[in-house]
Amino acid sequence: MTDALILIVEDEPEIAEILEGYFVREGFRVICARDGTTGLAHHQTLRPDLVVLDIKLPGKDGFEVLAAIRRRGETPVIMATALAEDLDKLQALRIGADDYVVKPFNPHEVVARARAVLRRTMGQAGKSLVRVGSLTVDPEARRAMLECDGGAVSLDLTPTEFRILSHMARAPGRAFSRADLVDACLPEGAALDRTVDSHVSNLRRKLAAAGAGDMLTGVRGFGYRLDAPHGR
Repeated sequence: MTDALILIVEDEPEIAEILEGYFVREGFRVICARDGTTGLAHHQTLRPDLVVLDIKLPGKDGFEVLAAIRRRGETPVIMATALAEDLDKLQALRIGADDYVVKPFNPHEVVARARAVLRRTMGQAGKSLVRVGSLTVDPEARRAMLECDGGAVSLDLTPTEFRILSHMARAPGRAFSRADLVDACLPEGAALDRTVDSHVSNLRRKLAAAGAGDMLTGVRGFGYRLDAPHGR
């Protein structure tokens, strides 16, 4: 993990230099970008292990950059911004951010959160396949597949959505409270019910698009449950 490559996309040179210094001191490799377009170019060519991404950027803002990263794959992203409103946090999480820090922040905290996110996203190797009905979750490959009438469909999930699905698939039929999902899948993120609801809503929508809309259901006043798709 300490050799992981961190991409910092931040237009304030002083903040970028401070973050870079702290990450380098902890043994990480670092590349910086001052705008969203350059950040996306670095992401495509260098394939960083994690991105620390500011929202207010010249040209493409952080939300646009995050959406583009998510279209490409599952690179973990921590949003770093002066915006502290819940709606801004929820928008970032809805698009697929893994965590969120608000300026002014402690650089030690940012590095600690990055380590935690990397542990969650890189620590799945060696675990066996998990199957629930027609759903197969491969933690090592970080892939979820659904067997449908037309063949296997790969689910395009964010890292957080994959962690939630993988965690719930290990105990099908169990009702997970929102607090359960925060503790297991978002331990360093904002522990808000709405945060979990946003991720689960996106996950349910993607399951429905693949023909398994009945698989993830809400438990009134408690949380969520994952079952095998009906009739499969």
